[in-house]
Amino acid sequence: MSLPPSEIPLGAMRFNSDSSKLEYWNGSIWLQIHTFIPNLEGGTRGLFMGGSPNSAGKTISFITIPTAGNATDFGDMADQAKYCSSCASNTRGIVAGGESPSDSTHEEIEFVTFSSTGNATDFGDLLEGRTYISACGNQTRGLFGGGKAPNEDTRIQFITIASTGNAVDFGDLTQNNSNQGGTASPTRGIFAGGADWPNIKDEIDFVTIATLGNAQDFGNLTVAAALNNGATSSTRAVYSTGSGAPTYNHMETITMPTLGDATEFGDSTASIGWKTGTSDTIRGVFGGGQSPAYTNVMEYIKIATQGNAVDFGDLTTEDHYSGGACSNGHGGLG
Repeated sequence: MSLPPSEIPLGAMRFNSDSSKLEYWNGSIWLQIHTFIPNLEGGTRGLFMGGSPNSAGKTISFITIPTAGNATDFGDMADQAKYCSSCASNTRGIVAGGESPSDSTHEEIEFVTFSSTGNATDFGDLLEGRTYISACGNQTRGLFGGGKAPNEDTRIQFITIASTGNAVDFGDLTQNNSNQGGTASPTRGIFAGGADWPNIKDEIDFVTIATLGNAQDFGNLTVAAALNNGATSSTRAVYSTGSGAPTYNHMETITMPTLGDATEFGDSTASIGWKTGTSDTIRGVFGGGQSPAYTNVMEYIKIATQGNAVDFGDLTTEDHYSGGACSNGHGGLG
């Protein structure tokens, strides 16, 4: 049985099984102990994975998020994949699902180790092949929501990132969906927007990552949009220029520990859809996309403040769109 607050000694520590984090008592509330500071060649490393209908769809590129500059080659995936998605712990980057000219729905899950460069390694399989899939996660679990196989449905599945193996059923989204914006705090996984083609959606769902169960309603985006990854701090998610009808250039934000509708954040540098995004909790970086031509441009924002995006550099390929993006320091890691 938990002690009442008046009997908890100042400085006491506990392990929160819901968030998988260490916490200490400051006399009035439990505060999280931050035990990890990513430090790879100057800071958090971001990966852009797959996202092309041709041979470049195998490419994995990396950036150092606290600095601006062009991406560098990291390695290759086992097969080319567009409409895949990614999640990560502070040591592993995961990419799953998607499609290629030779395979309409990938079931493969692959992983890389952030601290090295090299080709991806087999992790396991999704419950079934999925394209237009969406991903999010925290230090422990990776979640994959919705997707097409061949039609959209509500399934959410998960993996334990530190191990290898096949995905397991988690629960269901509130409705059939695909290509949502997947983001996470340390405790919540959030799936925003998406499509049950040809219908574009503005609904936002959330789940508690440490438990199993169905998603619940969070609120609504400011416009209906089929998105890919967003960028997060531990409390705020930002979504950039989703693909609707037509493509637009504004960004919007939600506060993840609460419930409610998204609000305006600022403008992207251009009206480009199908971007992918990742973050180091301070900066969010969005790259690639098409409208209608493919682009290799990356841009960044400061997540804590509202404002317009600024140029970051270029990806290694000209036609990265709707692929996977992740980092070893995103907001879901605390």
